[in-house]
Amino acid sequence: MLLTPISYPAYRQAGVEGRGVAVQSQTLAPERKGEGAGRQVKEEMTQEKLDILEEAKRVLRVEAHSILDLVERIDESFSRAVELLYQCKGRVVLMGMGKSGLVGRKIASTFASTGTPAFFLHPAEGVNGDFGMLAKEDVVIAISKSGETRELLEVLPLIKRYGNRFITLTGNFNSTLAKAGDVCLSIHVKEEACPMGLAPTASTTATLALGDALAVALMGKKGFKEEDFALLHPGGTLGKRLLLKVEDLMHIGEAFPMVSEKALMKDAIFEITSKRLGATGVCNGEGHLVGVITDGDLRRALEKFSDLLHRKTSEVMTRNPKWIEKDALAAKAVQRMEEYSITSLFIFNRTGDKVPVGIIHLHDLLKAGVV
Repeated sequence: MLLTPISYPAYRQAGVEGRGVAVQSQTLAPERKGEGAGRQVKEEMTQEKLDILEEAKRVLRVEAHSILDLVERIDESFSRAVELLYQCKGRVVLMGMGKSGLVGRKIASTFASTGTPAFFLHPAEGVNGDFGMLAKEDVVIAISKSGETRELLEVLPLIKRYGNRFITLTGNFNSTLAKAGDVCLSIHVKEEACPMGLAPTASTTATLALGDALAVALMGKKGFKEEDFALLHPGGTLGKRLLLKVEDLMHIGEAFPMVSEKALMKDAIFEITSKRLGATGVCNGEGHLVGVITDGDLRRALEKFSDLLHRKTSEVMTRNPKWIEKDALAAKAVQRMEEYSITSLFIFNRTGDKVPVGIIHLHDLLKAGVV
């Protein structure tokens, strides 16, 4: 490779001191330039990521403050609104346009899932026939940031004619909608999270939070309990935990593994493997449950007896097997299995019985979604 001497100015540019130093004249400058460009691109990408993170934090702070500001405005008006909803003999009807309408749908869903019948009625559809869904006993909640939404103002005469109690959620207390309501609740925000202040962001968040506050306060006033929630959510995990009973999942009849205490272990092994529950009950001559043989008992017996197949079940079984009543919640069966580190429970009609009516396995509870 050709090496050439460079002059003093070139030394200074390359960061080299002294004279007569040979360098690779054709490669030095391109390498420096390439490294600098790559470093610049990397710095720009890092700064862009930082800007994105800071913007996200700013949005969340603005929306959080919009909710916290509502706390200072919770007053007697909120109590009156909850009382109107509590006294409602019909349903709660939510109305709103655009983003307010979408928030209204969610609030209606929250009311319905917490024990207050509710639905969303689109105001534009309402004036074209859907007002037939509205009954005089219903309470109407209208949502509008400006309080001057044309479609909502058009339905005001109909609501007044029906005589419905009317709650408004608006950011303008001097608006037509605010003055028309029996109760007006403020959803005013100091600023939207949108940097242009145009897209509903903080205002929709505040409205949604206020709707949740109404629903939860009403739920408490009604004495709504976990059991009530489960009845409205039978397909959910909580619903299954609070509604499903042991008798709904237990194995009975031919599917219930049971052998006599006088039977041989070869019969017990056949019972365990054929019923596929990993265990079998052991009963005496009167049908009383006296023991259980699990796959764990089998492993221990194999080490203890060389002639296991010809031993009696009474020699291998574990006495005092765990049990549960058939009308107990399935969730309680899970708790008992966890307490004793077991995977199955025998089932009796009631406490004090001696003849079991079935068995339940952990897999049954898993399949049912209780666990």
